[in-house]
Amino acid sequence: IRSPQDLRPLTHQQVDTLAAEIRAFLTHAVSRTGGHLASNLGIVELTLALHRAYDFATDRLVFDVGHQCYTHKVLTGRRERFSELRQTDGLSGFPSPKESEYDPFIVGHASTSISSALGLATAYRLQGEKRRIVALVGDGAIGGGMCFEAMNHAGHSKEDLLVVLNDNDMAIAKTVGAFSTYLTELRANPTAHHLREEIHRIFSRIPVIGTSLDWAQEHLLDAVKGLAEANHIFSAMGFRYLGPLDGHDIALLEEELANLKDQPGPKLLHVVTRKGEGFQAASADPETYHSAVPFEVRGCGEVVPQGKGGRSYGDLFVERLIDHAREDKRVIAITAAMPAGTGINRFASDFPDRFMDVGIAEAHSITFAAALARAGMKPVVAIYSTFLQRGYDQIVHDLAVQGGLPVVFALDRAGLVGADGPTHHGVFDIAMLRHVPGLTLLAPRDGVELQNMLDWALAQPGPVAIRYPRGSAPEALEQNTACGISPSHTRSPIESGRGEVLKQGEAGTVFAYGRMVAPALRAATSLAKDGPELTVINARFAAPLDEALLQAAGAKPVLFTVEDHALAGGFGSAVAEAIADLGLSVRLVRIGIPNRFVEHGKVTDLDKRLGMDEASLRDRFAEECSS
Repeated sequence: IRSPQDLRPLTHQQVDTLAAEIRAFLTHAVSRTGGHLASNLGIVELTLALHRAYDFATDRLVFDVGHQCYTHKVLTGRRERFSELRQTDGLSGFPSPKESEYDPFIVGHASTSISSALGLATAYRLQGEKRRIVALVGDGAIGGGMCFEAMNHAGHSKEDLLVVLNDNDMAIAKTVGAFSTYLTELRANPTAHHLREEIHRIFSRIPVIGTSLDWAQEHLLDAVKGLAEANHIFSAMGFRYLGPLDGHDIALLEEELANLKDQPGPKLLHVVTRKGEGFQAASADPETYHSAVPFEVRGCGEVVPQGKGGRSYGDLFVERLIDHAREDKRVIAITAAMPAGTGINRFASDFPDRFMDVGIAEAHSITFAAALARAGMKPVVAIYSTFLQRGYDQIVHDLAVQGGLPVVFALDRAGLVGADGPTHHGVFDIAMLRHVPGLTLLAPRDGVELQNMLDWALAQPGPVAIRYPRGSAPEALEQNTACGISPSHTRSPIESGRGEVLKQGEAGTVFAYGRMVAPALRAATSLAKDGPELTVINARFAAPLDEALLQAAGAKPVLFTVEDHALAGGFGSAVAEAIADLGLSVRLVRIGIPNRFVEHGKVTDLDKRLGMDEASLRDRFAEECSS
């Protein structure tokens, strides 16, 4: 199978065989590279049925999030690249128009597909082009606000599009919320579809005389279906609803897709699938195998995951948060459908009544937290840096404008995240937050400092955001001889807008922020062995800045800023503004991520390419000091 055209001559029995082959292929490939496994195993038959029913070289298939696009990639000419999945310069783990004409959009965040599909359908209609548009959305994502906004618009506009609801009762974790309960009730009582089947069975026994009976059958089907759907939310929003169907029955899926293909207006096909289908480990634990690390498969599905290294920033964050919750009943943890990813699920086990998973609703989580703070609670919102982008207005309007309510944001996955690529690199949060009046933004140099910052943040009267990277926290700098600071070094306490001097030198000053403190300090220490000596400062705060340390730096020849963030609007930009305001004449050199989207790859590879690894920093420091 090298293109979707190769699927169409196959019998249903052959397609079933192909589905099993694809599952085996995907399990083997992901075991080597890591990737989104459980979601992709659950959607094999549905993807095959869609590609047999539609020609997506002309028609358009729009994925929501894209966690489930691997079978689609296998079928559209990318099978041979799966050994490079999510690797540096390799195949993206998400849809990508750079890879194939079959991918209309880069997708990595949830609840966008129906809006995109409606836009395509409208554009093609206005241009006089006949193309069929399909949006593929999961039961977790369809509960997001954008999906309801798009359905409301589509039901009003009456554009031709098909929404396929892939319902496996899971987002990344278990789907939560009243809408999830509603879908559960539909799964338990699929009245409309059963009535349709029964009417088809009855009419099939009656000899057809002319076309009048065909016409009567179709109108009777519509009438009965309308009665059965009288209380369906989808019907109320203007969608013709069909389902729920077994998402692993290819013949049934193809029959219903054929029936819906040329029906006018917005339609929704409700399909029930099983996440992790066909691989026992993934079906038994779909949350762990949602985004699997490389693993070994032995015998009949025994899985031996690879080691994860040291303790992660997320683990250290939630450990300290639990300590605070034991001492203070006002502490509440909030997540937007990412309990395991942020580590906050451990908090949920200890304090279920003070744990709030609001579903894929980042904007709501922020306003909800602001109101909790207004009523005297201490909410902590654990959220990925890129997902916080979805709640910017709420940060300004519902939090900061209200007088600066005391909400703490734990920004996981800040900076470069690696294999998930440009949709997940958390490289815009400093620019997004540092100008918000009253909001404090800081970043730790290691895991110990993260915990100290959380202690400090929970005692503040206004909003605080702490950004920290994905993965294992580095050992304390005092324990790393390459960093060049004494093991007896005493950490200075966290104070608003105060940095920490780690090393003294007269050739210039390095202000390093967050993850970049350790490599910048090692680079400066290495350089000092046979070259100029630099002062190295752990900046800690991006808002407010330490103006006293900036004043001192202004007396030296050069000032470097080093950050794991976009240079446009980031920490270095904040320093540049402060230098101008303070009237300093020091030469400023900003090191960080250029104004472009960074592709997926190992963080170590990306750091090297961007000149942010230790060796590159040492060379840059030496070059600028000698110029």
